[in-house]
Order: sequence, then structure tokens, then C-alpha cells
Amino acid sequence: MQLSYSQNLEDYHLDGVFGDQKTGTYVDVGGGHPLADNVSFWFYLKGWRGLVVEAQQNLADMYAHLRPEDRVVSCLAGRMNGEAEFYAVERLHGFSTTVRAHAEGAGRFGATYRTIVKPVRTLASLIDDAGLGAIDFLKIDVEGAEADVLAGMDFTRHRPRVICLEAARPGDMAENVQGWEADLIAHGYAFAFDDRLNRFYVADEAKELISRFPPEPAPWGNVLHLWDFSRAAERANHPDHTLAKLLQHGFLASLPALDPALVRQMLERGLRETGQALTPEHAERLAGLADPALLAAEKPADLESLLASRRFRVALGRIAAGYDGGLILE
Repeated sequence: MQLSYSQNLEDYHLDGVFGDQKTGTYVDVGGGHPLADNVSFWFYLKGWRGLVVEAQQNLADMYAHLRPEDRVVSCLAGRMNGEAEFYAVERLHGFSTTVRAHAEGAGRFGATYRTIVKPVRTLASLIDDAGLGAIDFLKIDVEGAEADVLAGMDFTRHRPRVICLEAARPGDMAENVQGWEADLIAHGYAFAFDDRLNRFYVADEAKELISRFPPEPAPWGNVLHLWDFSRAAERANHPDHTLAKLLQHGFLASLPALDPALVRQMLERGLRETGQALTPEHAERLAGLADPALLAAEKPADLESLLASRRFRVALGRIAAGYDGGLILE
């Protein structure tokens, strides 16, 4: 393994357990982004396939583009089928949870959350619907609601060989195993490894796998990490730098000709991802410099008037001119 996609080397440690296995099956509950900080993506690249449960619809929708051969369900996994409140944290999606106090804790990073109602399914029923047979590993990371997910599992019928659970309480990182570890051991699982964020357990019938875990977490520098590279277009050492620069150039050159609906969608996403509100003052800045002879009277105050203004169209043209051959800068 050369490049880790996970938050805390989870994929690296699991690859040490299953590294000689070319295909396999995973269940990833709280999958998050399909690639970044993702535990199962490395295995998808290797040819494994599985079930991903991700409550945040915008993240779940990305899997169709990046991991089309996985089964993805956008719901909560819980003790019984039904509905529950879900606290979706803006921008910092890894803090989203069914535990309100944990979502509120994201406020110290300047993030807010919104409350939505999501369907709840038991993990056993989700696995049944996916038609999965043998499961190699189950990963659960649901920001403090791990006990609820495990309570909906039928360990008499579905027995993942390895289970990886986040075992640190969101926020203060205190150990958080009291609500589920004893039950898991009672279902025939033995503790195998602690990476200081997650705890790994092995089914009694697969106990030979325990010896494949290291005695201590692997050194961080044993492998490259995706987020060490930062943004692709900005860092020459990023593995996709050349492609990103080319796409950036072509995209910015095409700005004036883009479908207005697409431009609107990109602006809305940009505002959302950066946590900005479109105030009249902000809209005025986004409209760009005004040509006193023609455009001074235009003062967009919201998204609708911004998109309709000539000033905004000129701003797109000025940006594109540095890439479309209008200005020869290189």
C-alpha cells in the first residue's frame, strides 16, 4: 500500500490483515465522503465491493460517480426501523450525528448544524437487502451512536470477520466503549487492536487474523496520506496535479459560456462549502469592478440580481481572459 485514504491509517492496518486477499466484502456505516478520510475506498480500488450507509444525502450521491459498483443507502442505521432526527453539520460533515450534543460541539470550529429527519434501518435489514454473504470487515463511525448501530445487527446470521469501531468520544476524544464493547464480546468477538481512535475486533471463528494486527499503531510515515498533498491544482507533488491544472485552465476559459443554471449551482455550493452568507455587500463584491460608463447603476443585492447583472458576466469574462488566449500571461 502506497497511499492511505483514511483518517487514522485504518485502511493501512486493515490492509495488513487482508493484504493477500484480492477481492472481498465490506460494510461501511458512516461512510462519509467516498474517497477522502474513507476507510473502505482503498479496498474498492483493489476490487472489493460492499454496502455503504451514509445519512448525508449530498455525500451519498457522490458514490454513484466515484464508486458506482458499491451499494449505497442514505439512511441512519439504528436499533429498529423507523425515523430519527439527524444533525447535519455544515462543511465539517464528519461531525454529523444523531447525538445533538456532539453536533453542537462542532460550534467551536465555527460550524453550524441543521436538524433533518431521516429514515432508520437496522443494519441486519440493510445487509439482507444488499444480498451480502460473507463479510470481511464492518466499519462503524457514527459520532457516538455506535451502540445503536450494533443493536440493529443480527450476529447469528451476519458475522463480519473484523469489526472496526470508532471508540473515542467526539470532541474530547475520551474512550467511548461502555455502551457496546461488552455486548460485542458476548456475541463472540475478541479485541484485537487499538489505533488510539478506533478499536478492532475479530470473530472467534476467524481468530487467526488477530496475529496480523501490529502490537502498536504503525508509524504515520509508513505510507503517504491523501490530505498531505493539499489541493491538486496548488501542489506540484499532488498525484493529480497535471490533470487538475489542465482541467482548471479549461474550466476557467469556459466560464462565460457555461449554462447559467450550472453557474448558479456552483455559486451556491461555493457559498455553502465556505460557510458564507450572500449579503448585499457580498453580492456587490462578487459582481466585480464596475465600469463607470456602463455598469455603475447595477448594484446586485442577492443571488438572483447577481446572476442577472452585466457586471457579473463581465467578471466571468475577466477571469476567463487569463486562460482563453485573451491575455497571454505565460
